Amino acid sequence: MLMFSRKAASGPSGSRRWPRTLQLALVALLVIVLVPAVSLAKSLTAPSTDPLAARAAEWARGHGLGFLITAAEELSYRMSPPKSGGQPDPSLLRPAASQPRTPGDARSVLHASLRTIASPSLPGEGVFRTVVSGRRGPAVQLAYLRPDRVHTSYLAAVMVMDPGLIRFVQHPGYAEPGRLQLWSQPDLVAQPDRGHLAATFNGGFKLGDAQGGYYADGHTVGTLRPGAASLVITRDGRLNVGSWADEVGMTSQVVSVRQNLRMLIDHGRQAADVAANAHSPWGATVKNADYVWRSGVGVDTQGNVISVLGPALSARSLAEILLDAGAARAMELDINPIWTSAMWYSHPSGGGVLAHKVLPFQRPADRYLSPTSRDFIAAYRR
Repeated sequence: MLMFSRKAASGPSGSRRWPRTLQLALVALLVIVLVPAVSLAKSLTAPSTDPLAARAAEWARGHGLGFLITAAEELSYRMSPPKSGGQPDPSLLRPAASQPRTPGDARSVLHASLRTIASPSLPGEGVFRTVVSGRRGPAVQLAYLRPDRVHTSYLAAVMVMDPGLIRFVQHPGYAEPGRLQLWSQPDLVAQPDRGHLAATFNGGFKLGDAQGGYYADGHTVGTLRPGAASLVITRDGRLNVGSWADEVGMTSQVVSVRQNLRMLIDHGRQAADVAANAHSPWGATVKNADYVWRSGVGVDTQGNVISVLGPALSARSLAEILLDAGAARAMELDINPIWTSAMWYSHPSGGGVLAHKVLPFQRPADRYLSPTSRDFIAAYRR
């Protein structure tokens, strides 16, 4: 019998020893795998009102993996874009009830109906109705219309808010801008303030993507960038939109500022490249011409605040609806279906507050009645 012997690579005890370089490589691999896994686990299990998918995506964007999320979202859009043709939900287009006029008060008149884009127009399309009344007339008015001639089964919602009857407040989110100890406002509509709550709508992109800053209570997160589209609230509770350091700027009357990208509408005109099929300046995940959930806010020449939200909007169609509603200056807000939202509120005679979605977006109607990760704007009756 032939016997072969093999010299074992072992130490005194006979145990196999791995080369030191391999040991170090294995340790590095464990660190590379385990540290992000622990971080992701903490993000997914931390107290939050956001869906798990949103938390995972936010974690990935914050850890250098934003390109993967962007690619996945764009692929999802390409595979199931908004459909063409069809009819929208008719229940949203019920004709507006007549609104009584208060003698001597022009603000009690309903906003002029919007020009319908798709034809023929549907009953109630573009017609405003009062959803929140103030002491002297309509405080919040709401209308719906189809956003273009192709995506006719979708509706965009247009809210018009009277600054004489409404005061605006910028609320922070616990993640964006974070640092809640800096702000006098909480990351939700507090219980004592709900009796006056009239409407809410979402803020802008994450500050890392917004190309601007967030200011309140003498503190700034990010940088207030000259030329950036800026939502500004003053001590009298009025909201303005304009280009920072040009049309709006820091004064003793400014209590909060939220910047997001650059102006979508200025001096009553759309931005020149609003129809360009590019990733910037109004969205890194999808292109300007992609029809997705988008939101925007503007002001008309009388100071009325106009909020627009819809599921099948391009940057151009968003701008066109804002223009048709009377906006002289406007900016885009968030565009992700997880983050876009707008609500109005009613107050039953028995007490409490009821939240009403303007459209069937993903998040719950009472989203801003509990702590929220993103900043938002609340409108309160004066």
